[in-house]
Amino acid sequence: MSTRKPQLLKGFRDYTPDQMRLRLRVISIFRTVFERHGFEPLDTPALEYMETLTGKAGENEKLMYHFLDQGDREVGLRYDLTVPLARYYAMHQQESVIPFKRYQIAPVWRAEKPQRGRFREFWQCDADIVGSPSMLADAEAVSVLTDALDAVNLGQAVVSINHRKLLEAMARLAGVPEARTGVVFRAIDKLGKIGLEGVKRELTGSGVEEQSADRMVEFVTQTGSNQELLAAAELELEAIPGGTEAVSELRQLAGYIDDLGVPSASWKIDLSLARGIDYYTGPVFEALIEEPKIGAVAGAGRYDDLVGSFIGRPVPATGMALGLERIVEVIDEFDLLPEVATVADLFVAVFQDSLRESAQIANELRGAGLNTDLSMLANRSLGDQMKYAARRSIPFAVIAGADELRRGVALIRNLANGEQREVERVLLVQEARIAVSG
Repeated sequence: MSTRKPQLLKGFRDYTPDQMRLRLRVISIFRTVFERHGFEPLDTPALEYMETLTGKAGENEKLMYHFLDQGDREVGLRYDLTVPLARYYAMHQQESVIPFKRYQIAPVWRAEKPQRGRFREFWQCDADIVGSPSMLADAEAVSVLTDALDAVNLGQAVVSINHRKLLEAMARLAGVPEARTGVVFRAIDKLGKIGLEGVKRELTGSGVEEQSADRMVEFVTQTGSNQELLAAAELELEAIPGGTEAVSELRQLAGYIDDLGVPSASWKIDLSLARGIDYYTGPVFEALIEEPKIGAVAGAGRYDDLVGSFIGRPVPATGMALGLERIVEVIDEFDLLPEVATVADLFVAVFQDSLRESAQIANELRGAGLNTDLSMLANRSLGDQMKYAARRSIPFAVIAGADELRRGVALIRNLANGEQREVERVLLVQEARIAVSG
């Protein structure tokens, strides 16, 4: 038999059963929150035509996996779930009820440098609203974001909020040429990584005048209450096109966020928030956890022109994305959710002379909604089977050998403490349910 070395591509990974139980639990929690907010499930292909994916994400496109398929078509792996949503809506607008609220939980791919909490294949959990220009839709994105994080005990996250048009107006006021506004966004987006001087160097290195770079940095690093920051921005930008409009929309957004019951400690205006993706057009959001210092776990924003890139007219849209990898890593590291050691509630032992009866018992228990593992160890002793079930952390075992079956009973054994009790065979399902529910 020939052999080959088992190996993984860098930036990709396997998930153990322990890891998958936690991941699926978090996904289930997020799905529940999304549906509670009225979002419908949607899925889209992993592969898209390159022309679908390009021209929308700025520097992120350098990280895209792309190739010629067997039909010599240029295709790429999706790098987020937002562009595929825009393409989907463009193709299905006639049958879509507006506003169209969808969620999608799925993997995406970016060929970036792997590091803690950042991989080349990773999952995003998105909830978006297409078709509403109201700031209420953006407030809903903030609300579902904070509810989702709170549901997995990450309620300490703080959502920073800014507005792309506010930054555009400030860039114009600072004298940055309109063609360089994308450079401004991407440089400011790196503020937390490269610091003030690093942002200035990046701006001037991209052709922005030093005086303009200084003024931009001074503007985005202002501090104060939400009201103070908006008042300062309004005063400074009142003569700049788009500035007053952005401040007005942020005030509307703040009011709706309060109306939706988002705790005041869970969000703030942050003039330094830029978000590096090019397709954002309005309010942008980012959820960060400072204690422990984890960084961003979610991002969001309004992208009114993205759908229009497919159909030739603007369609308002906004949404948010939770980063599953980093969230799961934090939950696991700090034990934020009670551990679930196994998916099985019960283990049914088997015996050579009563295999069919054991299979029937397992079928009855499964039919009653109990997760039941039927032993595959018919050639092993009962003791070995119990050790196997204990290693799997299955809480209870059902034992029904020839003697028990002849007497019309079965045993339910607690594998944590070894205690067991005899129950009537006809009452086994009822008694097993009681044992599992505690």
